[in-house]
Amino acid sequence: MAFECQKDTGICLKKDLADFSDNFADQEVDTDQIITSNNQKKVIFEFGKVKPKSSFHAKGGNSSSTSESLVPAAEVLPNSCRSITDLPQALISEILNCLDPKELGIVSCVSKFLYWLASEHDVWKEFYCERWGHPITPALELEDTDERSWKELFVEREFRSKTFLGRYSIDALYGHTEAVRTVFVLASKKLIFTSGYDQIVRMWNMEEGLSIASSRPLGCTIRAVAADARLLVAGGTDGFIHGWRTEDGNPHLFDLKAQNQNLEFRLWEHEGPITCVALDFTRIYSGSWDMTVRIWDRSTLKCLNVLVHSDWVWSLVPHESTVATAAGSDVYIWDINTGMQLAVINNAHVGNSYSLARSHTGKLLFTGGEDGAIHMFEVTTNLGCKVQKIAKWIPHTGPVFSLAFEFPWLVSASSDGKLSLIDVRKLLKMSRDSLTEKSSKVVHLDEKNVEPPQRMLHGFGSNLFSVDVGPDRIVCGGEEGVVRIWNFSQALEIEKRVRALRGLRLENRMRRRKLQTEMSSKTGRSDQCSVAAKKNQIGGDRNSWHNRRRVSGKLKA
Repeated sequence: MAFECQKDTGICLKKDLADFSDNFADQEVDTDQIITSNNQKKVIFEFGKVKPKSSFHAKGGNSSSTSESLVPAAEVLPNSCRSITDLPQALISEILNCLDPKELGIVSCVSKFLYWLASEHDVWKEFYCERWGHPITPALELEDTDERSWKELFVEREFRSKTFLGRYSIDALYGHTEAVRTVFVLASKKLIFTSGYDQIVRMWNMEEGLSIASSRPLGCTIRAVAADARLLVAGGTDGFIHGWRTEDGNPHLFDLKAQNQNLEFRLWEHEGPITCVALDFTRIYSGSWDMTVRIWDRSTLKCLNVLVHSDWVWSLVPHESTVATAAGSDVYIWDINTGMQLAVINNAHVGNSYSLARSHTGKLLFTGGEDGAIHMFEVTTNLGCKVQKIAKWIPHTGPVFSLAFEFPWLVSASSDGKLSLIDVRKLLKMSRDSLTEKSSKVVHLDEKNVEPPQRMLHGFGSNLFSVDVGPDRIVCGGEEGVVRIWNFSQALEIEKRVRALRGLRLENRMRRRKLQTEMSSKTGRSDQCSVAAKKNQIGGDRNSWHNRRRVSGKLKA
């Protein structure tokens, strides 16, 4: 992982380290640096001296110390700190706790001690979980975290995130007879779920691209599908939610064909077509054209709350105790437990707001609309819920029907038959404001500036209705009834080979330079001798030529 310095970084390392070293070099500092206290007295440590702080009692009229006595720092701190590595390890750890990944990488290059301390710091686990959550499989979490550090896992995942800029191959999945309205990627089990106008939910193997199972016709168009390791739900235009529970011993989790009342259920309470569904650990979410979002309990299958809107609900995305919804042209944020409306974005798009996506932390909210634009908002919940617009993209000429986010990539699908890939890393700067809470520093751009996407994927001539993204694959479906997988898994291997060849070439170049310098140092004297010999040879040739001419002249005479 390459670490680059940022000009506008929140913590300027060069300046701070320079000031830090200057303060250490000075004999006397005006600003108090460290304050320690106990039950008897307070002592203010300075880098050149130590002052016992005097305290005055108003009632008694006397003070515990009327004059400030200077104590040499060597008596209190035997080993006076002259560099940051001389500070206590716990204090250095707290300093490193304020840095972001790039700054930690820069600090780790200073010395072996800082490299060890920065590499083993617990903040790498927080960085990883903040962006991608815990490792997707329990086996990976147990094996890799024991054998490899969180820094190595973070660097590897960060490197893998660059694969969407590399080469890809396109796989087509045939099976649907009509348009595909929804796709869902369950990356932890390497499964893909699709459905659409043919009323059938299909399950595919993401690695091999083969059909695993398909359900019976459910009686209406399926516009939304969501799944996790224990539950699969599908929302139909007849206003019902059809669900499947996992089957013990089934390697593919769900048995879509068998009609088992213990493993299959339906929920009827919506009065209009269901357009979106979502899952979390304890609840099921569904949005409908009846202008409501219903929250269901997963265990009892009872409706817990109803969120009433003023227009058709097109999309929803939950996060912890809040859920964001798109209804008409507005976007709302609700409290799940109380059902209260926390914030609203009026007229987020010109026309309907069709799609939503949210980051793993919930602080970034993305919206796509009928006007072909994509907006990025920052959601803060420290003092109330506040939403602020950050950036805007217009990569499409038609409505944006679907959005998917896998840090740092935002993928959008539109009716123009194109996919756009947007990297949001350059808009974000992470800094630790406290020991336990992180806040994102976002580069706020002028609303007139429109950011271009990093990449556009073509290959469709018709509407794209849904898209989802995994670690190295992008899956989309559209009007032509074919599910396409953009496979970037080989891009990582190609990039590794390119880097290995680049390193080998660099090593060979350095070896040749070393040999050249050694040869030049050894052959320096011989070169001087050879030059002198050449001069003598030339001089000798001239003398011999003159002698021959003289001899030939005598013979003629």
